[in-house]
Amino acid sequence: MQKYTIDVMIITCIVERGAADDVVEAAKKAGAKAATISFARGTGIRERLGLLGIAIQPEKEIIEIGVHPSRADAVFHAMAEAGKLHLPGKGFIYMTQAVKALTYIPEATDQPQP
Repeated sequence: MQKYTIDVMIITCIVERGAADDVVEAAKKAGAKAATISFARGTGIRERLGLLGIAIQPEKEIIEIGVHPSRADAVFHAMAEAGKLHLPGKGFIYMTQAVKALTYIPEATDQPQP
């Protein structure tokens, strides 16, 4: 029987293309173990204001991180700071609680792996 966990917070962060590596690095320093990065296209006011009135399609990167609730606030804050999300047009971040999650988590051992 597989065991599910409910002790997971999911942090999703949308940033400008090329900014994800710095945001993920900050998240790892704050306690995140891994991240998933995918590419997307955003729409909004910037799409209509493109250079010389030409419409642009802003490319985005979406970062998703699962983290234990005890580290979630620290990871969230580190990602927001690294992405400069307080500035206009830099991105968006939010956090939700996973209802149920499953992944392989190795048991802790004191012996080194071969």
